[in-house]
Amino acid sequence: MPSPQQARAQASAITSGKTAPEAGVAPTSQLRELFDGPRLSPGQRRIAQYLIEHITEAAFLSITDLAERVGVSQPSVTRFAAAVGFSGYPALRESLQAIALSTLGSAPGTPAEVTSNELQAAVDAEIENLENLRRDFADPDQVIRVGRALSKSAPLTVLGLRISGSLAEYFAYAARRIHPDVRVVSRGGSVAYDALLQSREAGGTWVLAFGMPRHAQETLTAMRVARSAGLKVALITDLGLGPLADEADVTFATGTGSRLVFDSYSAPVVLSAALLQAMTDADPERTQARLEEYEQVAEQHQFFLRD
Repeated sequence: MPSPQQARAQASAITSGKTAPEAGVAPTSQLRELFDGPRLSPGQRRIAQYLIEHITEAAFLSITDLAERVGVSQPSVTRFAAAVGFSGYPALRESLQAIALSTLGSAPGTPAEVTSNELQAAVDAEIENLENLRRDFADPDQVIRVGRALSKSAPLTVLGLRISGSLAEYFAYAARRIHPDVRVVSRGGSVAYDALLQSREAGGTWVLAFGMPRHAQETLTAMRVARSAGLKVALITDLGLGPLADEADVTFATGTGSRLVFDSYSAPVVLSAALLQAMTDADPERTQARLEEYEQVAEQHQFFLRD
């Protein structure tokens, strides 16, 4: 009898293509695609990020109100609109309003219909993050492609510093069941530098990096070191724009829960699991052999309690 983990690996293979035509593109994904083309200044990135995080409100603000909310000048907003391909702020706002109205139209209820406390509101925000991720998964080709690349990289390095270390450890723990050489870099500075160079010298081709808020300067430095050494970087983060995304070869941006004192990471964890699934699909024979071997060792040494 296969273990539950083996059975899931066999039964949950990701298939390419848009299999859910009813699922539209997530509003946050539409905005990131809109803002991701041009190279924006730091001030313009602040405007873009504010719009991404507050689309249903920000789309209806005047140029004066938006500038005040973000903390920039009105000419800065005008230049931002031009930088992302619009004739001016009115044209940009019209586009934003269409996205905002589609968001409101797809919502299961309005704030007036739902009364919740702070904890329920935090859960609601995470549900929205997961709904957005679900829409992104309507076309899983990028997940499949990166999963295959990570599967082939030996060693495979997983980078996660500060708060992102827990996500890196989760990914690496699971990846070791299906990949022969997974290395975690959870310390910055020269320690990360040494580890990344050793990974490249050993034949590694990819790094999977996690960059959760607050985004650490040492994460950016480590990513730059990885790329300068010849490694490609796949990034899981909450921002599709900014210095970390600029340094990545591939960026997976998904929301984090920020309604409580400490952030929560439902969507990044599901995204990580999807990449792990894509890795298992990339080499099913190796996956099966390694899972069977692990189950034998686990049984022999009684790693787990019997349910």
